[in-house]
Amino acid sequence: MPWQKIFEQTRGDFFLVLPEAMLIFFGLAILLSDFLLTRPQKSWNALTAMLGVVFSGGSLYMLRAYAAAPYGPTPGFYNSIMVDPFFIFFGFLFLASTALVILISVRYMEIEDEQHGEYYALMLFATVGMMFLACGNDLVVLFLGLETMALSFYVLSGFLRRDRRSNEAAMKYMLMGAFSSGILAYGFSILYGLAGSTNLAVIEEAISRRHVQFPGTDLLTFLALGTVAAGIFFKIAGVPFHQWAPDVYEGAPTAITAFVSGASKAASFALLLRLFLTVFWPVNLDWVRIMEAVGVLSLTVGTLAAITQTNIKRLLAYSSIAQVGYILLGFVAAVKPDGTLNERGLQAMAFYLFVYVFFNTGAFAVVILLRRKGIIGDEIDDLNGLIERSPGTAVLMLIFLLSLAGIPPTAGFVAKLLIFWALIETHHTVLAVLGVLYILPAVYYYFRMVAAMWVRESSDKVQPVISWAQKFALGAMVIVTLAAGMFPEQFLRLATYSIMTPFGQ
Repeated sequence: MPWQKIFEQTRGDFFLVLPEAMLIFFGLAILLSDFLLTRPQKSWNALTAMLGVVFSGGSLYMLRAYAAAPYGPTPGFYNSIMVDPFFIFFGFLFLASTALVILISVRYMEIEDEQHGEYYALMLFATVGMMFLACGNDLVVLFLGLETMALSFYVLSGFLRRDRRSNEAAMKYMLMGAFSSGILAYGFSILYGLAGSTNLAVIEEAISRRHVQFPGTDLLTFLALGTVAAGIFFKIAGVPFHQWAPDVYEGAPTAITAFVSGASKAASFALLLRLFLTVFWPVNLDWVRIMEAVGVLSLTVGTLAAITQTNIKRLLAYSSIAQVGYILLGFVAAVKPDGTLNERGLQAMAFYLFVYVFFNTGAFAVVILLRRKGIIGDEIDDLNGLIERSPGTAVLMLIFLLSLAGIPPTAGFVAKLLIFWALIETHHTVLAVLGVLYILPAVYYYFRMVAAMWVRESSDKVQPVISWAQKFALGAMVIVTLAAGMFPEQFLRLATYSIMTPFGQ
């Protein structure tokens, strides 16, 4: 039997997907046990989800030996996945983000009266998709991982079934997401046609041969490059494929907004790195120009649009578009003028993505604290007088906003500094200066929220209620935000570890 032969040849590879298998197992356990729980016991689903994250993290930790020399990187399932430092780094980042969102979700979903098991199960399934985006070494695996993540987020965005904004957000997200997935699938089909294989290494060899044979005139390669880039730019909300982000961020449950803007964005960048540092590396001097244009456009549109916003979630949505611009400029700096790899640019990207997940999720977590029965709490005016009502919360929000703006001594400052350093090193001085200049309007719109918290008075004297889980999550996020800003060496080692995979060779 063919299936028996395949199983015999791949059964040793199942250990390599144990982290994903753990998440699937606990996600299914939540779905099967949820109907047995009474209403007060629904929070146990969050505990089950956290156990799934812990077991998955333990499995991922055991795979470290298979990731780096002398035993790794280790391919599996006929070279369709690759366990390498890149996967280990992003895998832990996705799990950390999932754990934080679970912690800030419990009380929030109780207030929304939507404490259902499928909420946590879908979060675990979305994380499975993210992890396959990081370890995928085959177009089919990457596409399945992307759609697993995307379909989970479509449902989660509309999870507040009685909220019209949430329903609208899910519909827009699904329609535009399906359109972008179609474009990406079209690009993948061209790549398969060029190489006769879905394996990334085989496709890279085929494109390299075509680049030598048709230098600068290979229209099929450029068509594949353009369609694949367009599909991924939608997922990261890069301009001009950003239109979905403000509406989805505003309408989705705030905890899911934090998940989409943090972990989902990091997973999409992992896909971008996998493809462009392997498949499209032979034409890197061509796609660098695309990254430059989209990066500058994202910085410009995101910054200017954020200035006029009065809703916190929409402001942070446009802010995240501007942050995408900075990360893409780091990708520009990953290629030297002679077409060789600049590891400092990749290190800057990895560091930026790691710390961004923490301080960006922290800002949304503070917005969650403002939510209570009858009060949505996502307008800037809802922050008025927060320093009097909850001094600790106001200080935390200040730290997260300083990091988003890139002000020392926070992680955001070091992240932007690394990006600028890499840009100057690769002779993109104009882009570095432009990035510095865009910090000034960013400080303005972030400090509109600071002024509301610290200067204005509020007629609402009710103090935010913070659960122990939310306190733990906020504590972890602020510690990482400050520690990575004041003592970045350990975090830089993590970023350096992530690029040990021999990209661009």
